[in-house]
Amino acid sequence: MPTKPVQYHEGGFPPKKIDWERLIPLLGPASAALARYDGILIALPNSAVLLSPLMTQEAVLSSRIEGTQATMGEVLEYEAGAAPKDADPRKTADIQEILNYRQAMWRAVELLNELPLCQRVVKEAHRVLMEGVRGQGKAPGDYRKIPNWIGPPGCTIEKAKYVPISSERLPRAIDRWERFIHDDAPDRLVQLSLLHAEFEALHPFLDGNGRLGRMFVPLFLFSLKILQSPMFYISAYLEARREEYYERLLAVSRDGDWTGWCVFFLKALTEQAKENHDKASAILHLYETEKNRIMELTRSQFAIKATDFLFKRPVFSVSAFYIEAGIPEHSARKILKTLREKAFFSTLKETKGRQPGVLVFRDLLNIAEGRQVF
Repeated sequence: MPTKPVQYHEGGFPPKKIDWERLIPLLGPASAALARYDGILIALPNSAVLLSPLMTQEAVLSSRIEGTQATMGEVLEYEAGAAPKDADPRKTADIQEILNYRQAMWRAVELLNELPLCQRVVKEAHRVLMEGVRGQGKAPGDYRKIPNWIGPPGCTIEKAKYVPISSERLPRAIDRWERFIHDDAPDRLVQLSLLHAEFEALHPFLDGNGRLGRMFVPLFLFSLKILQSPMFYISAYLEARREEYYERLLAVSRDGDWTGWCVFFLKALTEQAKENHDKASAILHLYETEKNRIMELTRSQFAIKATDFLFKRPVFSVSAFYIEAGIPEHSARKILKTLREKAFFSTLKETKGRQPGVLVFRDLLNIAEGRQVF
């Protein structure tokens, strides 16, 4: 007998009852892991530059949960101009979605310098996320005016797995969600857990809700200064447990199981904070080591600029280094020649005619990927 779709939990947010006895043992470890990670963010001389590959990896994994197939290496190759001219258009479309995710995140952070975390920030991030990609025809930056549902591709609403709130009731519900962002709460991490689940349950946009909901996590932590930088990456944990992630969200509306969802989410925050800490620590160590090594090898006053460029653009064309590193071209050529002779890079694409060569700063990318890729 076919099962009916799970319907949105009308009137169930914020939940009236949560089993705090189950959550309290998880709050200390989650807060401690985030504080330890924040210590590394504070220690980084420029987290936006040094953790740029991790931001790209977050965009890749968050988009992969929604079905994209591109890897971080492919995204960076594309940015460096090394993508093959006959690349599959679907892969190119995947890459553009990932690049949009990163741009949407930075646009939201820019707005947080002027505004509190609110619907205006979320709508603007959605507009950037959807710009020029497959969802561009689905009202970028505007809430849906029609029903939507979640289920197998092409299914009818009757065959859906989940049906969010009706478009008529959405404005009032999203206002309630926004108010809850700024409510006093017994615990901010539990508050974040509830906000993420409610956003996904409302599904306020026609497309991009999952990515935007995951983007909300670092924005919330940053807006409350739980983290000094919006560099928090949760999608690796969620992507590795995709089925449980969706089932826990579904159980909120189906069973009213907010506590079970919060348990899952607090564990995700704890584990990802630990992994983010380890990766950021490894990147900081690599940065200090390579900065000193580049200074020693090149004896150049531009050694730090060269180092910063490599950490921001670990896959890059030779011409981009000459133009964008902020180094006079003569000095840039000498520095790059020296580093290539010392095997700093892997060669992704040899220089051919007017086509510049493309190099890979492999040590940084392997840390970001968490495995030997290059």
